[in-house]
Amino acid sequence: MAQEKLKIATVSLAGCFGCHMSFLDIDERLFELIEHVEFDRSPLTDIKEIGQCSIGLIEGGLCNAENVHVLRNFRRHCKVLVAVGACAINGGLPAQRNPIPLAAILEEVYHTNPGLHNGVIPNDPELPLPLNKVHPIHEVVTVDYFIPGCPPSADTIWEVLTALLAGRQPVLGHALLHYD
Repeated sequence: MAQEKLKIATVSLAGCFGCHMSFLDIDERLFELIEHVEFDRSPLTDIKEIGQCSIGLIEGGLCNAENVHVLRNFRRHCKVLVAVGACAINGGLPAQRNPIPLAAILEEVYHTNPGLHNGVIPNDPELPLPLNKVHPIHEVVTVDYFIPGCPPSADTIWEVLTALLAGRQPVLGHALLHYD
């Protein structure tokens, strides 16, 4: 009898999608991975709603209310949650706006240099409300594992995934921990 495949889900919040690109850089190892897992919600599958998953990989930080909603929903549906990359772990590049008050940012973007916006700050219920600061995901939910880097290397992601699939604690040695 074939062993049931574990379900993995991925999502990108406030970030550049570089961590998903590193995930795809595991190249031919994707074929080995697919023998052991089934992908649920992910940009790789275009599945929009998440089911119950064994592992959730999240890249990106939290810059708006929608990011927070997606993150909390993801946490509820994943047994193990992994923060992937600098944005998920510490806010990354998007958090460079944190020293500037949100009101000053909106003023600069929409009033000082109005461009196509005619000097009006958008106020549409379809747009997610921006947070005052960009937050790492561990400030909102419990995170089980962290994969550092910007983005982390494919080998680092592979090491964490294969360890989790084997029921082991991931151990990232010096060669897998770099920030370039």
